[in-house]
Amino acid sequence: MDMAGFAGRAGMGLLASALGCGIALAQGWQHVGKVQRVEKLKDGVELIAGRAKVRVTIFRDGIFRVRLAPDGNFPKDFSWALVESPEPPAVKVEENQEEIRVISGNIVAAIQKAPLLISFSDAAGTLYLADEPDLPMAWNGKRVHVWKKMPADENYYGLGDKAGPMNRRNRSFTNWNTDEFGWQESSDPLYKTIPFFIGLREGMAYGVFFDNTYRSVFDFGKESADYFFFGAEGGELNYYFIAGPEPKKIVEEYTAMTGRSPLPPLWALGYQQSRYSYYPESRAREIVKTLREKKIPADAIYFDIDYQQGNAPFTINREYFPTFEKMIFDFRAQGMHSILITDLHIKKDPNHGYAPYDSGTKDDVFVKNPDGSVYVGTVWPGDSVFPDFTLTRVRDWWGGLYKDFVGMGAAGFWNDMNEPSLFMRADKTMPLDTRHRLDDRTSIDHRAIHNVYGMQNVRATYEGLRKLQPDERPFVLTRAAYSGAQRYAATWTGDNSSTWNHLKMSTPMLLSMGISGYPLVGDDIGGFAGSPTADLLTRWFEVGALNPIYRDHTAKGTADQEPWVHGPEHEAIRRKYIELRYELMPYLYTGIEEMSRTGLPLMRPVFLEYPQASDFYGDNRDFLFGRDLFVAPVTTDMVDAEEISLPPGDWYDFWTNAKLSSAKQIILHPRLEEMPLYVRAGAIVPMQPVVQSTEEKPQGPLQLRVYLPDAASSGDCRGTLYQDDGHTFAYQKGEILRVNYSCQVSSGAATVTSNIDKNAFQPWWKSAVVTIYGAATTPKEVRIGEQPIREWRYDTTTHAVTLTVLDALKNWSVRLAF
Repeated sequence: MDMAGFAGRAGMGLLASALGCGIALAQGWQHVGKVQRVEKLKDGVELIAGRAKVRVTIFRDGIFRVRLAPDGNFPKDFSWALVESPEPPAVKVEENQEEIRVISGNIVAAIQKAPLLISFSDAAGTLYLADEPDLPMAWNGKRVHVWKKMPADENYYGLGDKAGPMNRRNRSFTNWNTDEFGWQESSDPLYKTIPFFIGLREGMAYGVFFDNTYRSVFDFGKESADYFFFGAEGGELNYYFIAGPEPKKIVEEYTAMTGRSPLPPLWALGYQQSRYSYYPESRAREIVKTLREKKIPADAIYFDIDYQQGNAPFTINREYFPTFEKMIFDFRAQGMHSILITDLHIKKDPNHGYAPYDSGTKDDVFVKNPDGSVYVGTVWPGDSVFPDFTLTRVRDWWGGLYKDFVGMGAAGFWNDMNEPSLFMRADKTMPLDTRHRLDDRTSIDHRAIHNVYGMQNVRATYEGLRKLQPDERPFVLTRAAYSGAQRYAATWTGDNSSTWNHLKMSTPMLLSMGISGYPLVGDDIGGFAGSPTADLLTRWFEVGALNPIYRDHTAKGTADQEPWVHGPEHEAIRRKYIELRYELMPYLYTGIEEMSRTGLPLMRPVFLEYPQASDFYGDNRDFLFGRDLFVAPVTTDMVDAEEISLPPGDWYDFWTNAKLSSAKQIILHPRLEEMPLYVRAGAIVPMQPVVQSTEEKPQGPLQLRVYLPDAASSGDCRGTLYQDDGHTFAYQKGEILRVNYSCQVSSGAATVTSNIDKNAFQPWWKSAVVTIYGAATTPKEVRIGEQPIREWRYDTTTHAVTLTVLDALKNWSVRLAF
């Protein structure tokens, strides 16, 4: 019997039982039925099942796309998220009476015909993902849904900045960009919509990207222990299956599809000082002066809405900031970059010379009501209008508004409130029936655009800055996002709170963002809402030093939150960790450059590097900073001991340089100034002397730390150094330095080798101080190349050999003979 009208169990509490091949009407869900005809396409197949059509096609090797058209008519193929439309690879289609097999390389999509059910496996038959047998994909009016089998041991990660544990299993989530001040563990939805997740079990991973901008839901077993599901209130059932099995491969493939974070300016990776708000001008100057006098390294200061006249974007309050331009110039001369907030709401202020409103009205750039009038909502400036960022010409107009600020020397821009967030409305956003115009002269309502509105806002900012300063890398910070927004802006976790619980929650949120394709992330150090205790703020400064973005920020009316508050003891500890970040800048920047090429986050969960280490599947505290540093931050006002399990292999304590095995459980009682930090045996970590900002040239040679592994694992002894000018796009023309380091260990010797891969950029250093840890005894001889040297020392406490390579910008090797 044709099952095109079959209705069965459905998501979000809508359940009914399937009655064999009969028709069971329940809650209006229409499930796709039996395949009646198969049409082969150049990249896959189209399946006809009653009125409905389903396409299963190959996007790229190992990536399948599934689309459902309930009425048989596929909409115009368009995505806000995707950046590539590759030529599909060779595809093979096989068919028998029961199923169709679409094969791409080593991955098979098997499509059962009656009813239409899809499963994905590798050529050996290992199953990745399969439809729930009783629940074929379905629609209910404009709603669309798909249900998948849920193995008992499968874990789910991703979806961006969701609160609570990193593993999403047994919970349900909604994607609808929402201004959620003071969010908590149970708060959902939050600021971003990233409808992408990774499934992981027994070391094998796959990814799913549901490219639908409407309000969507992902339920990973809250409704049923047998299946998980995802769907949306409107739009197309259009998802991509990404085969693994390695989790890193999933992240790389997904970011190849949706774009990767561009290489930011080096200064953006330094310490950033912020609050709501630094005003008047004398207060901002005092902050910068104190940072420099106290020798606390810093690279950026933020200006929140109080620098504006009446909170109107692109204005300056001259009462508060009488010499705003000179202030920015003076800060820049001290290596301090000014970041200005520019919210997307434009004050409705006719006939007063407010250029953004006047020019926007003239050029017809604002969002409209259904009747064609301009929509007006209330935000910080009062009555406000909103640019229609879905139009290219409006994005161009918005980008041009930055001309004056860029001319003043402002270095970065902060697009906040861009969910979009509005006051005096229960839903905190613009009405769902407001209209957004598209470049093809059609329009669509806010239901479809809400989740991409903030993304198009920062796209307009980023592209505008690229035009205004073609040779300078922009820095843009956004609160709202959709998949792909990482192409334009860094982000943070929004309005968190000054509690130990929020410090604890920050790591899983940042890790989730990174594996969701959004790696340039941070949180408000110390918390935004409330005032942290001294110990809490210090602990937050410690872990924040090893987050991708390092910004101290707090709300209006809270206590001061700069590094020097709470007295000299706390100031010294906070300075220590800020300095650690600057010492690690060569390693950090090298990891960020890898991020821009591969999409792999610098801050990553342990399972990304060690997918077989299932003990870390539920670890929400610890993380890897790059491949080589393992961080076990203190996130509680602890009295009890801190228990630490190391990832597989041998590790060194970063502070003591003692060598440790992952087989040994570590129990510590860290003092306030101690954050447990470990280095992988086999790591080669480039570092530098402390500077007060990234603009300052380090005084001294490059510092290279080599952590020797055992002889059996010395094949994985390696490291990399990447450097460029830190702010222009000359790196895209090859003006870079890339050095590859390696080491070999045997019973009687250890050799460290440096090979120059690219040397079209001249760094600040010529020589390198090389410290080799793990030398159990004093070497009998030390050679650089073939030449024995006398100038070296051995530390019996740290078991380290230290020497200087004078001409380190050439290929060299160091050999220790024991």
